[in-house]
Amino acid sequence: MHIHILGICGTFMGGLALIARELGYTVSGSDQNVYPPMSTQLQEQGISLMNGYKAENLDIKPDLVVIGNALSRGNPEVEAVLNRGLHYVSGPQWLAEHVLQDRWVLAVAGTHGKTTTTSMLSWILEYNGFKPGFLIGGIPLNFGISARLGESDFFVIEADEYDCAFFDKRSKFVHYRPRTLILNNLEYDHADIFENLDAIKKQFHHLLRTVPGEGQIIAPVVDPHISDVLAQGCWTPVVTTAIGETADWQAELSAADGSQFGVSFQGQFQGQLHWSLNGRHNVYNALAAIAAARHIGIQAAAAIQALHHFENVKRRMEVIVKRQGITVYDDFAHHPTAIKTTLDGLRKQVGSARIIAIVEPRSNTMRLGVHTQSLAESLAEADDAIIYQPDNLGWDLSSLLQYNQNIRIIDNLDAIIGLVKAAAGTESHVLLMSNGSFGGIYRRLAEEV
Repeated sequence: MHIHILGICGTFMGGLALIARELGYTVSGSDQNVYPPMSTQLQEQGISLMNGYKAENLDIKPDLVVIGNALSRGNPEVEAVLNRGLHYVSGPQWLAEHVLQDRWVLAVAGTHGKTTTTSMLSWILEYNGFKPGFLIGGIPLNFGISARLGESDFFVIEADEYDCAFFDKRSKFVHYRPRTLILNNLEYDHADIFENLDAIKKQFHHLLRTVPGEGQIIAPVVDPHISDVLAQGCWTPVVTTAIGETADWQAELSAADGSQFGVSFQGQFQGQLHWSLNGRHNVYNALAAIAAARHIGIQAAAAIQALHHFENVKRRMEVIVKRQGITVYDDFAHHPTAIKTTLDGLRKQVGSARIIAIVEPRSNTMRLGVHTQSLAESLAEADDAIIYQPDNLGWDLSSLLQYNQNIRIIDNLDAIIGLVKAAAGTESHVLLMSNGSFGGIYRRLAEEV
């Protein structure tokens, strides 16, 4: 069977392609403006990539076309699918019907931390011999691949609230039917498809309706929006997490940057975790992953031991340059809260050393200018805050200055690179935050700094 995937270089669709290939299908796909690491990963797995969306891409006569949510009516390849009467489905529907049926699904949902938490949970299962399948919106360094079929009944999945396809506007996660569900947090995001926060809460409640009564939901006690969703109706036991507050799972920080903390369950100490990650957000991610692992029988001590060896995910505070006193990090930032928590963790780790934060507002929500004030305020911990304004952004970034005078707006990548190079010889931490290719700045900094 030949499956052709439209939008194959997206993190979700690329992972789906890897799983389809593992199932023995012939897999091809098309996309545009592709960039590593997903394009490289697919080519290494022998999957044929077509650059650009064209009707003639379908002359290969695939048995099934899987259409990603980035494509809409008017796209020439989508129109050709419809005009030729080809069989097509959304990615989440294909996954539910061909992979997730009859498996114990452990899903991670929330505005922030999905990729990291899914990676942690997958690694805990792997380290303890469970050989899970997984589909992750990034490439966890412990595995070197974003998705696989697995060799057990367990499948770990990043459960995104974004819609499925132009013909299925439900959130992806309603297809997954998890038995174990992590709800990391909930904020307003995806302003291109959700009118307000209540619309997102509605989708999250639809997700709750799919979790069986014998399953388990893991949620923080401190998130009021998650509490609102649960209050709409919940038929599944809820296990709570917290840092320094009363909850089923508790963390007590031994280091302010979150690199060391103790874990307790129902008041009983389970172990101490000392790892390379930092930030309170990652402490919450770890607690949730440990709790989810316990639901399938992995004791907390064994989960903590696994996380001692966790290597994080590509593009999550990934060091790409370290020389001449400068450390450059690549971080897949997409929302002001993610920027703020990342900078807070880095500040606690490096103390008074200089932090240069460079942001490309590329996510749909940030491109619409929805989070103007919170974006400006999220950069408060940076000594230098630089925001890149490309020609096609669609709103004037100068409005940020009323909330943070420390921000510099630059529309030229050469000027940004020059500022970083000028920091040579000092102890400086340069944090590049974008959920895209950022005009190739990563490669240039690696070569020029």
